[in-house]
Amino acid sequence: MSTGTATPEPRSGSARERLLDAASELFYRHGIRAVGIDTVIERAGVAKMSLYNHFRSKDELVVAYLERREQRWSEFFDTELRAVGGAPGDRVLAVFDILASWLERECPRGCAFVNAEAELADPQHPAQAVIEADKARLRGWLAELVAETGAADSGPLAEQIFLLLEGALVTTGTGRVRDPVGVARQAAARLLA
Repeated sequence: MSTGTATPEPRSGSARERLLDAASELFYRHGIRAVGIDTVIERAGVAKMSLYNHFRSKDELVVAYLERREQRWSEFFDTELRAVGGAPGDRVLAVFDILASWLERECPRGCAFVNAEAELADPQHPAQAVIEADKARLRGWLAELVAETGAADSGPLAEQIFLLLEGALVTTGTGRVRDPVGVARQAAARLLA
């Protein structure tokens, strides 16, 4: 897949970082299946051998892309959540605000993990473990936050709020609902009331 652009200026950083930068941009913008290794190499400005010195296959590059994205999302979420005060219910709702901020900054096409899972339908694909870990981490955060509210049925309530978040992530990618995270936040507020 040619990007149709002039050869990019040389990027700084190690070959591995340049490859990950290029893969992150291209996989997220165009899709994992639509982007070939040659396009990633061209965008990174490295030799083909550099790719294979760092990643044995495209699948391994996809895993590294998702792991890196998960690390960035986790660090962002942890930092933002630590800054939130207020009652436990307010902290649950703050998750939606944090997500909205992340999506605005990083994810105009919706969740990279949802998008990857849709493309990588094979349950044995090595990226599936990274995708599952991302979703499990979010479910864990929600379970803890909802339990702090003292809700009698905190487990099922956390699952319902998780589904609202996931729905907002998917809908952000499709653009079919105006402010999907805000709409999901309103629904979560009603569940918490």
